[in-house]
Amino acid sequence: MKRALTNTAQQLSLAFDFPSAEPASPLPPEQPNSEPAQRTRQLHVGGHAIGYRLRRAKRRTIGFQIDDGGLTVSAPRWVRLAEIEAAIVEKERWIRAKLAEWREWRAKRSLPEVHFADGGTLPYLGRPLVLRLRADAAGTRLVDTEPRRELHVALPPEAAEPQVKDAVQAWLQSEAKRVLGERLGLLAARVDVKPAAWSLSSARSQWGSCTHDGRIRLNWRLVHFALPVIDYVVAHELAHLKEMNHSPRFWSAVAQLLPGFEAARDEIKGVDIASLPV
Repeated sequence: MKRALTNTAQQLSLAFDFPSAEPASPLPPEQPNSEPAQRTRQLHVGGHAIGYRLRRAKRRTIGFQIDDGGLTVSAPRWVRLAEIEAAIVEKERWIRAKLAEWREWRAKRSLPEVHFADGGTLPYLGRPLVLRLRADAAGTRLVDTEPRRELHVALPPEAAEPQVKDAVQAWLQSEAKRVLGERLGLLAARVDVKPAAWSLSSARSQWGSCTHDGRIRLNWRLVHFALPVIDYVVAHELAHLKEMNHSPRFWSAVAQLLPGFEAARDEIKGVDIASLPV
């Protein structure tokens, strides 16, 4: 959410700051031979190579962040490369442990490939949904019977995957409009601030957003997740109507809207929107 999960990288990664000495005088101008704003480097520590991206930033400390791209080190412009690499050496055990944790965590959240054909399965509201192609169906509709739910798609069994995918996506988007609208109305009733308007988003990098004039956008792909996760994203955006930041006051506003939101936030952490079926 770029206000919401704007910081998808910051909010959904493992990070910490490392103190760095501040310059005694104003920042010196960039030198022609200084490092690019960001580049990939390698540091050998204890017989092992640690790869990292170096990013120069307006900050007072050396920051370490671990995400899908590996380790990123953010440092003030005045900090020498030797100091940065000394900090990496000092925190080597932490870095290795967190890189391993991240890989394991991502592996657990990897989504199976969806085959858009009869018998294919995809997530809908947190549960599996089996695709059934029915040439005689009046339209695409949900058939919810135990022990499983099926989506009957009005296409012949031999329909091509792109055609099936288009039909399924259209149905999911209509469901997203209904479900997200209902959850937004329910949670908005708990606060004294209402969105000026809301709409669906097809963004590939954020779950939601909130503008300064009170307009909320919610990613339609949230319909793949269970209601607690949807409610967390909705509450996140509604809280931005009061606090356009991620300060303690903002998180307090989220907690007031949705007590115990942390579990849902953890569930959606690091989920790559581009990895979702549609």
